[in-house]
Amino acid sequence: MASRFAMMRNPIFANLVRDWGLNVRFIGVDHDQRIFDFRKLLTDSLLSKLITALDQRSSMERRHSNEQDGNATLDLLFSALSQGMLTMLETRRVSWPEHLARSHRLEPNVSGTLFDRGSRFSDFTRALHQALRNRIIDAAFYGRALRAFDLREESIEYRLSQLIHSTLDPLVVERLKASTVGQHLGCYNWMALEPNRSAQRHYMLQRLGCFAQFFCDALLTRQDITAEVDATASVWPQGGSDSGLARLAQAVDSGQDRLVIQALANRFAVEPNTIRNLWRISGTEHSSAALGTPNHWHLQKILLRLDGLSINAWPQTAEQWLLFKESSD
Repeated sequence: MASRFAMMRNPIFANLVRDWGLNVRFIGVDHDQRIFDFRKLLTDSLLSKLITALDQRSSMERRHSNEQDGNATLDLLFSALSQGMLTMLETRRVSWPEHLARSHRLEPNVSGTLFDRGSRFSDFTRALHQALRNRIIDAAFYGRALRAFDLREESIEYRLSQLIHSTLDPLVVERLKASTVGQHLGCYNWMALEPNRSAQRHYMLQRLGCFAQFFCDALLTRQDITAEVDATASVWPQGGSDSGLARLAQAVDSGQDRLVIQALANRFAVEPNTIRNLWRISGTEHSSAALGTPNHWHLQKILLRLDGLSINAWPQTAEQWLLFKESSD
């Protein structure tokens, strides 16, 4: 970590190091059991302060080397990160909802997991591959090393997952586990933010799991919507206006399926029957569950393609849905 932070002084490597730094997860859970992802608080100025602090620590280590120095350096690193981030949060309290976690899943070894090994240990695996190619190690040793690596990481990821689980609302977590979207952190926040609407939002995720990421991105921080918008109105605004989002949020929480279908159709500029057909096939073994939780722009492309097909031409198996999703990218 120290060497990579120090590379920020080099203009050639600065952007690469910053990209690496933003892959580090800083997760917080508040007293209301909401999950925050604080990566956006990892600013250039904070990283620069870390470089200075680590340089000072390295000088001290050279003068007073002992077996505790490694732990002291890590303590210094996380102390500087937490102090800088907490200071920014304290001065910008109104912007806390912007840092609510909206993506990633809490399960290890799944697509979109919070514990992405590729961004953490790319140097290690690359060195192993190189050593195998150069015949420094043989295939048997290479396999043992990878297995040991996997076992170690699975153990750590499981402990971290359990630690986060212990701070969350157990009812919301159980509902997520029973849904098609899995333990999606954005969906957790969306349901936990208003417990009295949690059941209805869970129902929406069961019926339209492929909209999960869209619901989180579009509706998670819009909890200040007032009753001035009539969710029972027969005319819905087109496109992405705030008024449209307000109506959509109220439709989703209204418990009226027809309103949700109409609101989503307007939002994505497709026929209501396209949303209605997705609604009907959810939960079947050949349903759109294979679509996963695409982001907004990808979901838009998928829906527009489906809108131009008759229901008989829609994919029929999970494999066909997966190919359809990939071809819509």
